[in-house]
Amino acid sequence: MNPVARISLIVAYAVLALAALGRSSYQISTKLSEAPVPYLVSGVSALLYLVIAIALWKRWAGVALIGTAVELFGVLVVGTLGYVEPSWWADETVWTGYGSAYGWVPLLLPLAALILLVRERRARAARTAASAAATSGDAR
Repeated sequence: MNPVARISLIVAYAVLALAALGRSSYQISTKLSEAPVPYLVSGVSALLYLVIAIALWKRWAGVALIGTAVELFGVLVVGTLGYVEPSWWADETVWTGYGSAYGWVPLLLPLAALILLVRERRARAARTAASAAATSGDAR
């Protein structure tokens, strides 16, 4: 993956992790009984953002790929349920409205990360195949 893209993703996920962690920590510690589902969803999203940032930093591509796929699924489910059944959400989460309170970054970021991670995986597979072909050609 392009180093600038990788660092940009790490920074974006770290910032989102801090923002979501701050918001959810306050909500969970002071008013969890008012809206437990949204506040716990925000807490889970904060932890997921942190895991993804660490995975990108440590170059754990598989963990980052799974994490961003789970994130995108969560954003789509929570965002859709917020419109279909708003009574389930007594307050907003990071993913409510597809992340509209965060400038839709929670929706756009996993899409960008998935595209970059899948491209990297394909490029790595192509390099491995080319290397294997070259090695088997040398053996002849």
